[in-house]
Amino acid sequence: MNYELGTLNSLGTGFRYTNRVNTHILALAVQTLTTVLAVAGIGYFLFAIVAARVYIAARRAPLPPLNPGVSILKSLKGLDPGMLDAFRSHCLQTYTGGYEILFGVSSLDDPAVDGVRQLQSEFPERAIRLIECPARLGTNGKVSTIAQLAPQARCEYLLVNDSDITVRPRYLERVMAHFAPVTPQPYAQPPKPVGLVTALYRGRAHGTLGSRLESLGIATDFMPSVLVARMIEGGLRYGLGSTLAVSREALERIGGFEALVNYLADDYELGERIYKAGYRVALSAEVVETSVPAYAWRGFCDHQLRWLRTVRDARPGGYAGLLFTQGFTLAVVNVIASGISPLSLWLLALCFFLRISLAMTVGAEVLGDHQVLPSLLLLPLRDLVATGLWIAGLAGNTIVWRDERFTVRGGKLST
Repeated sequence: MNYELGTLNSLGTGFRYTNRVNTHILALAVQTLTTVLAVAGIGYFLFAIVAARVYIAARRAPLPPLNPGVSILKSLKGLDPGMLDAFRSHCLQTYTGGYEILFGVSSLDDPAVDGVRQLQSEFPERAIRLIECPARLGTNGKVSTIAQLAPQARCEYLLVNDSDITVRPRYLERVMAHFAPVTPQPYAQPPKPVGLVTALYRGRAHGTLGSRLESLGIATDFMPSVLVARMIEGGLRYGLGSTLAVSREALERIGGFEALVNYLADDYELGERIYKAGYRVALSAEVVETSVPAYAWRGFCDHQLRWLRTVRDARPGGYAGLLFTQGFTLAVVNVIASGISPLSLWLLALCFFLRISLAMTVGAEVLGDHQVLPSLLLLPLRDLVATGLWIAGLAGNTIVWRDERFTVRGGKLST
């Protein structure tokens, strides 16, 4: 009996020892992995700051004189607070070329119609047209409306931007100048013509925590990633919904807007297709402003997951790369995994310093976002939440858009 008890005690001791060894190995693995990822995050922050500096230097170059006629196309559904002011900013352009603004609604009973009528009365000198676009050509209602507006446009260049975008008086001048032909250098291959011009944007928050976090994320996370992609890929290969200025020639080469009516990320798809058709996608020096809704927490999460799952579907490699943008969160996990080691604290401090530097460089200097500095204390919370949403973005293909649920696969929406 004593022999059997001794054997059981020995087995129990061995089992506990094995558990302790396995736990130690697991903790060491987590510590090592998070250390490597935190260092990679530091590298990303440094690279993003350099990419921002390159963009700042490039946008100082003088713009060539070019003022072609342009038709601004806007798809409307409802009239949100502040939207009329955004419309007015498009009517106050100092552009010397001719331009018109076409507003499309699916029904003349839409509340946005009254706003357009008011705009027409305020700016009788501007060519402003309201057009009913009743056909539903695909699951993306906005692009369906734009596709019906395009044949009504009178100009050779078309510019699409979201209904809540506010612009400065020289917006059209700065955007359209990129379509000027580039003089080829001797013995160099002729540059590709510009087929699409897009622009960075900042968010204007409205009170709620969700709205402030989203605005902060635009300035300190999304826009830096755009500048990094531009530097790595030697230029952009997609567009941003804040500004999509396109030549009719390039648009026709990709099958028009009709080819995009079932795609969620229509701005991305438009830019990628134009790039693959042999054109360049130019990034304007102009920065526009979008109005961020006063999101409740659920609305904020739904919007973020929609964007994340869209990115995952369109650019799986880019989505995986977003892990390296989570440097601050990874450094926090590394502190916990290492038992608050001096090295982990040093990495956390360096990560935090570079994170703040990137926020100020892109948010304040590149975008001119005056909300970034007052919101810096929210940055650690925003980064922790962003990591959780990135993980959640891996679980499923369902998104919520305008209170409707869709499944996104291959870039396309299905109900």
